[in-house]
Amino acid sequence: MFVIVGLGNPEKKFKNTPHNLGKDVLNFLQGIWKERYSFSDWRTTRKVKAQISTGRVNRKKIVLAKPLVFMNLSGESVALLLSYFKIKTQDLVVVHDDIDLPLGQIKIVKNRGAAGHKGVLSIFKAIGSKNFTRVRIGISPKTKPKNPEVFVLEQFGKAQQKYIKEIIARCGKAIETIVKESPQKAMNDFNKKSR
Repeated sequence: MFVIVGLGNPEKKFKNTPHNLGKDVLNFLQGIWKERYSFSDWRTTRKVKAQISTGRVNRKKIVLAKPLVFMNLSGESVALLLSYFKIKTQDLVVVHDDIDLPLGQIKIVKNRGAAGHKGVLSIFKAIGSKNFTRVRIGISPKTKPKNPEVFVLEQFGKAQQKYIKEIIARCGKAIETIVKESPQKAMNDFNKKSR
């Protein structure tokens, strides 16, 4: 069993921003897996402070989860998810944006530091472990923003939309590789520079 969590912020004004890419990937994945594997519709589950969709891929039970808390409090929801579904941290996959990677680069890591990402730090603190898989999605433009906290909440421009969709689709494939094969196989296949 896997619990796959896409990080982001819950309010509509944060849609189509770099900080919400984790949630965008899960929305994409749920759409694909609903058709392919009969995943359930999203449902709000207050017990875990998240919207969840469930199904099976290659007979493995999968829970897709989008926390209903703000990014910096992500750990609250993740801790509840692990407890509710009785899963170990090594069966947790967290998908999130990463300003330390160039736009479009995917890096899958396990048991690594947060590099200042407040959502990830919140998870470390809440579950007391780094031993889970993270799908880091690069969002940094060629010139690093002077104010990253403002940049991550700005809307993507129209010119970027096609490329963002490609990034999301590639992340979806990476997660499917994690689930069907292993995190290590996904690291081998996807931890390459994409531009």
